[in-house]
Amino acid sequence: MTTISARKSCGDCTLCCKVMAIEELAKPASRWCPHCKPGRGCLIYGDRPAECRSFSCLWLVNELLDECWKPNRSRFVLTTSEDGIEVRCDPGFPDAWRKEPFRSVIRQWALSGETHDVTVVVIVGEKMTLVTSQREFDLGIVRPDERIVRELDGTRVIVARVVKVSELDGDA
Repeated sequence: MTTISARKSCGDCTLCCKVMAIEELAKPASRWCPHCKPGRGCLIYGDRPAECRSFSCLWLVNELLDECWKPNRSRFVLTTSEDGIEVRCDPGFPDAWRKEPFRSVIRQWALSGETHDVTVVVIVGEKMTLVTSQREFDLGIVRPDERIVRELDGTRVIVARVVKVSELDGDA
């Protein structure tokens, strides 16, 4: 298994092999990779795709996230995107992120993100929810040719919607 620091390693956690899409293997998100033995590891570890080799969830690399945040315990994988933080839930536990201490911390990230233009998105299967300090915006399915557009009042998000990239004014 991958070891990132002296303190943290994947160990028996394989949740990323379920919640993440793996383009090279044509594996969709929210389905177990055919090469994964859940709770044990990758059957093709030495020959795994480059996107698997380069992936590390936030729990592995962030010393501030304790054992309760380990994906096989929390039931979600924390990742980053160009825009912010993604909470990728195991579809069998779609509300895992709503439990404490997760919900409060995720809301704190959203509050901090409002002043730093960072988004916090919860992904369950193909559906996305934008989390803000004040509320949640159910965005439904956001396709690769679509973007989340937020309307702000100061730094507070008051409206969030999904639009086609082709509809944007060159802001894509």
